[in-house]
Amino acid sequence: MSAASKSPTKTIDVRGLFCPEPVFRTKIEMERLAIGDMLKIVSDDPESEEDIAKWVKRSGHELLSLDKGQKDLEFVIKKAK
Repeated sequence: MSAASKSPTKTIDVRGLFCPEPVFRTKIEMERLAIGDMLKIVSDDPESEEDIAKWVKRSGHELLSLDKGQKDLEFVIKKAK
């Protein structure tokens, strides 16, 4: 089973929040997880696509998936350190 097909350890819903709040909340939740855990983020802020992707790269975690739905963006991030 691939990592992307496993269920996320935790899901946060940041719909209705705008930059920088989705990234800030993602950072807080990632700090609470153990290495190897996965966090799913649901956002409706179009800026989140770039903001969260950049934060993941800078922080050394792994962006497993980004699903662009009709209204929402769904990210799954694996904690690397």
